[in-house]
Amino acid sequence: MRSWVPVAAGVLLLVACAQQKPIAPRPQIGPPAPSAPAALPRTASAPPAATPVPGGFDALPGWAAEDHRAALAAVEAACRPPADQTGVCLRLQWLDDPTEHQAREFLERNFRPVLLADTGLLTGYYTPIYEARTASDADFSEPVRPPPAAERGAAVRADRALIRRWPTDDALAWMRPEDLFFLQIQGSGVLVFADGSRERAVFAGANDEPFSGVATPMKVRGLLGTDTSGEAIHAWLTRNRGPAADAVMDLDRRYVFFRLQPDDGAPPAGAAGVRLIPGRALAVDPASHRMGELLWIDAGAPSLPEAFATYRRLAVALDVGSAIKGAARADLYLGEGDAAGLEAGRIRHILRLYRLDPIGPAAP
Repeated sequence: MRSWVPVAAGVLLLVACAQQKPIAPRPQIGPPAPSAPAALPRTASAPPAATPVPGGFDALPGWAAEDHRAALAAVEAACRPPADQTGVCLRLQWLDDPTEHQAREFLERNFRPVLLADTGLLTGYYTPIYEARTASDADFSEPVRPPPAAERGAAVRADRALIRRWPTDDALAWMRPEDLFFLQIQGSGVLVFADGSRERAVFAGANDEPFSGVATPMKVRGLLGTDTSGEAIHAWLTRNRGPAADAVMDLDRRYVFFRLQPDDGAPPAGAAGVRLIPGRALAVDPASHRMGELLWIDAGAPSLPEAFATYRRLAVALDVGSAIKGAARADLYLGEGDAAGLEAGRIRHILRLYRLDPIGPAAP
């Protein structure tokens, strides 16, 4: 689970399909006949009201240009246990290494696109990789903290500035202050130590303060120009490390705690308990969407420099985040490392979301 605000690469995942592993071969069956809606995994409240798209998939912006074989990775993720293994999910198991045409036909025969009424915002997130140390020094001066001990539980209501003054005897690792700040925004990441060993910092709790983004106040104070991307903010904090940077970071009163676990090299799991698929996984508001929903993103009109013009692809709701609120709000997971972070930091696009509702009878 993330506790971020979106901070949203060169060439990394403009079309993430090229990064996806192929769908495992499965025996093939004939196409199903449309019928009553089938079930996909649901874990939250009722989905928002939606309107069927006149013209169906042919009218879906960007549908013809999609890599439909890669899009099946989103469906496969939605069908992982404990998903309902009848209907669409069972038919997917019988799809045998499809061609692009077969993959598109499968999606069009098994789903119905509906438009979610509101226009909203798409941002991006990623898994950062940061250097860390086992002891503090002049550069690595900020502790990675576990959740507070039970006897200090009431202090979780403290803000970032106060928590930073706590004793550091329980530090799990030490990081550069600006790196820890961004790790807390993302909610998880990989730490690389001086001896080359790697551990994953996993979200383990937070204080009860809401997230407050620093981009706008930094711009108002004249600290940033027109570029308010995550890249620009991180660079400013690095150049101004010390009291000036600390004062800016303290504007976000939220503080995230971590636990460390071995890094297995695989993508992290989202709130749905399923590994996130770079370029195909979304964090959504669980009050408006259910885990496992398949969503078509149609995002354009970027507001940050050097951003890709559009994001149009099939993705699956696998994660949540404290700054992701509303039915037309989503955060696209872009993968691991600097390139993914660069792209994520440039995503701030006007978003229309379409939900793909499953159709068809239970599988034979």
